[in-house]
Amino acid sequence: MSRGPNQAAGAAELELPGLVRDRVKEGRAKAAATRARKAADAEIASVDPVAKVLVDLPMAHLDRPFDYAVPAAMAEEALPGVRVKVRFGPKDVDGFIVARAEASEHANLQPLKRVVSPEQVLTPAVAALSESVARRYAGARADVIRLAVPPRHASTEKAEQAATSPGLPYDAEAASAAWSGHEPAAAFLRHLASGGAPRAVWHAAAGTDHADLIAHATAATLASGRGALVVVPDWKDLARLDAAMTKVLGEGQHAVLAADAGPAQRYREFLRVSRGQVRVAIGTRAAAFAPVRDLGLVVVWDDGDDLLAEQRSPYPHARDVLLLRAEQERTAALVGGFARTVEAGFLAETGWAQEIRPTRALARSRVSIEITGDTDFDLEKDPLTRTSRVPREAHEIIRVALADGPVLLQTPRRGYAASLACDRCRTPARCSACQGPLRLGGPATPPTCGWCAHVEAAWACGACGGFGLRAPIIGEARTAEEMGRSFPGVRVMTSSAGAVKQTVPGAPAIVVATIGAEPVAEGGYTAVLLLDTWLLLGRPDLRTDEEALRRWSNAAGLVRPGGRVLVVGDPALSVLQALVRWDQPGFARREASARQEAHLPPASRLATITATPGALDDALTLLALPSGGEILGPVPAESTTAGEPRLRAVIRVPRSLGAELNGALGELQRVRSARKLDPVRIQVDPPTL
Repeated sequence: MSRGPNQAAGAAELELPGLVRDRVKEGRAKAAATRARKAADAEIASVDPVAKVLVDLPMAHLDRPFDYAVPAAMAEEALPGVRVKVRFGPKDVDGFIVARAEASEHANLQPLKRVVSPEQVLTPAVAALSESVARRYAGARADVIRLAVPPRHASTEKAEQAATSPGLPYDAEAASAAWSGHEPAAAFLRHLASGGAPRAVWHAAAGTDHADLIAHATAATLASGRGALVVVPDWKDLARLDAAMTKVLGEGQHAVLAADAGPAQRYREFLRVSRGQVRVAIGTRAAAFAPVRDLGLVVVWDDGDDLLAEQRSPYPHARDVLLLRAEQERTAALVGGFARTVEAGFLAETGWAQEIRPTRALARSRVSIEITGDTDFDLEKDPLTRTSRVPREAHEIIRVALADGPVLLQTPRRGYAASLACDRCRTPARCSACQGPLRLGGPATPPTCGWCAHVEAAWACGACGGFGLRAPIIGEARTAEEMGRSFPGVRVMTSSAGAVKQTVPGAPAIVVATIGAEPVAEGGYTAVLLLDTWLLLGRPDLRTDEEALRRWSNAAGLVRPGGRVLVVGDPALSVLQALVRWDQPGFARREASARQEAHLPPASRLATITATPGALDDALTLLALPSGGEILGPVPAESTTAGEPRLRAVIRVPRSLGAELNGALGELQRVRSARKLDPVRIQVDPPTL
């Protein structure tokens, strides 16, 4: 009688030694377990078995969700917003589930490989926002999500987070007192507290503690049961806002989202927001995508600062991201600053937002702004007042102001002597080795080349043979040295890139700071001096006057109520007269009118395409330009890192065709990506040209 295969295998197994027989049984058990696991993985979820996954691939022609099958074992964790691993082509890639569906148009779907984390970090609101931002800036959605969701930090995600304690109750009287003099701020606060969605463009008076006012507006929003999101340009503004939020809302009631906080801390704060533990998020530009629950208010301060423009593709601006959120989530919006950008003014001019500005009485009482040599009497007292870098009038103001507190001197250049020239014929001093510009690093150091670092121990002018040097442009270090000589016994401090001070005491001192590095003085500065104003106005840029006024206004805004601001410049300049009158909104309106006549933003929409000559020619050929659009250029642009020359073309269309231009640029990106053509850089509405 013959034996079956199982019987034969069993008989053969009995003939094996005991140790080998045990290993055979162990191997068969593992194989059975593997088959069972694969069978379980192959079983598809019975409810919403299709996951729509946005893969992390920044290729424009793949910028859409792909369908994957949801294994039954992952059905409870594979929810919209979680990170997953999927098979895409020959490799495994990361992605986010953006939706679950009952069916798919495709058959034989690939299953999800695994759920990386059950944490729902991509909320539906942020997912919708990422799509709008990608369309608005002609970019890939994966690039936008990379800006919106920070990298995962597994240990931080698994750690227990402390519960948030109740915050302070909303004090309507304190909020009204803080905003007093800015009209109609009282109505704006009432609307926020009642659950409304007002939109405002806010022009702050000099000496205003803007962080405190923003914190009170946030408290009013929280009183209505909604959350708030505030974006500021840099860490100095963020630290000031953090302190104000803690004072008004209470300890631990807000999250601080900053890129320089480190991966663990940033992800911890992000999770506090996404889990709903806090309803207020503050941060720099990337915080514009923070997943605040029940969002009721978005705020951006100093929206003209170039730090709010993202440097990575697709180069969105935080102001525009927040305004898109306000539209999509129907929230209140507040765009504020000491200055007024043309874009913010356009919001008020078109009626999209109302204007909040200081009363004339408040603006006059807060600060007195003067320009050196603006009267005949000043010129009689000091005939050299319009040619001196720090005229006698400035020394008098500093001497008087030092009796009550600190004085701020703003200078555009850092270092000691940024450039040198012959003191006899004024010919620029050049390096004998490479003809680069010479500069001084200190009072006792020889001239050094700014290009090759060659030390010119024995320089002689090639034009007249002179040996003397002068410094036409002086940095903050040389300015501080001169102030120390002029005011012996007075403490002199500097603040510039690499050594920025956040705050300074309210005691008498002279603070010399470069633009953007001005520290906040306790109680405010008694006086502010703006030096070398001509240097800011000499830049060849679309926003030269607007940017100069913004930087001067920010420095003037640091004075204490009743302080003085002295500007060393030409009194005939309209931009300086706008500063004297504290009429930044009026300047923005005049600037917008001039740009409209020249067909420049915001009256039109611009986009730039930068690439090598061949790639740019291909892109312009493939671009389906909207009717009424025009191409300006191309003109030379910065070369690639390999030294290959690049060109830049500007695409201009009427503002009404902005959406069509975005669509055409998006289609251009998809076609180029699918054909694997050479890359091009596309920027929609670049902050500068």
